[in-house]
Amino acid sequence: MSDIILRPFEWRDVPDITAIYRPYVTDTVITFEYDPPSEAVMAGRFGTMVDLGHPIIVAERDGAVVGYAYASFYRTRVAYRFTCENSIYLRQDMIGQGLGGRLLDKLIEESRACGFKQMIAVITAERANSVRLHEKAGFIHVGTQEATGFKFDRWIGVTYMQKAL
Repeated sequence: MSDIILRPFEWRDVPDITAIYRPYVTDTVITFEYDPPSEAVMAGRFGTMVDLGHPIIVAERDGAVVGYAYASFYRTRVAYRFTCENSIYLRQDMIGQGLGGRLLDKLIEESRACGFKQMIAVITAERANSVRLHEKAGFIHVGTQEATGFKFDRWIGVTYMQKAL
């Protein structure tokens, strides 16, 4: 992992970020999104975070994007303005190598600097590896909602974890 650099998002990353995200939509329940968003849609999502000054981190190896993480508002109502929700996505061949933890640690650091006071992780309940990743970073389990989402013809629960920043 020493050959991987973590750097801020750049607009040239949008095609790679879109490609990394696509199999999570089409092949997993990690996201409840059904249709893979286009590059234009992803650019719009990331543009909103850029405009807000929210942290977006890109992992790069040999000039190729291999993962990314971001934190943005947990909810849009003003009372939630100090609480963020995190997201981490890795290229499929990078899973299980420690990159998720590196991205999460850096994201926590940058979220603090951004003024966030709490970070929420919204995790598909069956994703034990994501729960462990967040536990290692000091998140605590704050609840589970059973059968919250419906994807691939089945009901899926959601686990909530939280960390004070």
